[in-house]
Amino acid sequence: MFPSSLPTPRHPAPQTIPELRWGIIGPGWIAERFVQSLRENSRQQLTAVTARSQEKAGAFAQQWQIPHAFDDTDAMLAHNGLDAIYIATPHNRHFPDAMRCLQAGKHVLIEKPLALNAREGATLQAEARARGLLCMEAMWCDFLPKYDVLRQLLEDGVLGDVHTLIADHGEFFTADHRIFNASLAGGPMLDLGSYLVAFSLMVGGEPQEIIARGQQVPGGVNGQASILMVHNSGMQSVLNTTLFSNTPGGAVIAGRDATLTLDGQFYAPGNFTLRASQGDRTLTWQEPTNRYQQLFHEAEHFAWCLEQGLTDSPIRPLSASLSTLSAMDEVRRQLGIVFNEER
Repeated sequence: MFPSSLPTPRHPAPQTIPELRWGIIGPGWIAERFVQSLRENSRQQLTAVTARSQEKAGAFAQQWQIPHAFDDTDAMLAHNGLDAIYIATPHNRHFPDAMRCLQAGKHVLIEKPLALNAREGATLQAEARARGLLCMEAMWCDFLPKYDVLRQLLEDGVLGDVHTLIADHGEFFTADHRIFNASLAGGPMLDLGSYLVAFSLMVGGEPQEIIARGQQVPGGVNGQASILMVHNSGMQSVLNTTLFSNTPGGAVIAGRDATLTLDGQFYAPGNFTLRASQGDRTLTWQEPTNRYQQLFHEAEHFAWCLEQGLTDSPIRPLSASLSTLSAMDEVRRQLGIVFNEER
């Protein structure tokens, strides 16, 4: 039955979210936005940062009033005033940096993707389990209020049997951007495609069949991928990601009883419309497209997990991250994409 109103986003009570002391590895573009969001919207503490040079770490620490700056990761990890580490290094550094943190006994929040491939991801999972530590992928959209409303609508069966999901994510990048650098695991799959694949698996479950076609750019990096997935649920996903141009970035989840249309960018804060298949009935979710101001949600969920004694996130469990990586591994296999670290 079509609802009279949309569900309310679920938030943990503020008293269940402890103030963690965070260390940061990789003070780059996304780390700046993560830090700003925590500063403006949470009680999380920013304690230390490490970079490849003391100059870079010091400048970041000064900009954001972080007490400790290091040019050596091991030195930061030896600092006994840290509860958790946020890893925001380039994709090909996620696995080694996270392993170093876990082996030092630190809980880790790893920027998406969790790792380059499912094999690396499974190794992180095994290490975290063996040490009783929380290891979580910072797939930030999963922790947004918007996505919680989406999950509740799907759980309640409001859309009926879901047969089709369509989504795209294309952006224009200048030729000097790291996304074109094969030495940094470039191409659209890890940066852009991970949102598409994770979203389709969240809605439709595991894929039983994947068909992928792609197009390269000079230098050997994949520039575009189109993906068809047939999920165990019977749903079909049609996904496209590209580095060649900006695309609308929207998504559609089409069920027998209702269709949910997400404005672009579908993975970021923004609007969506739920429309009944019969009758002129609609509901609209509206929120400011303030994008990265909402990064604090992933950090607060991480802190809540630790307060609850959890070593895996109920929202973004490592099993979901590994399923996403496995699907992307198959896409890359069909497109002939092999990262340097895999050679």
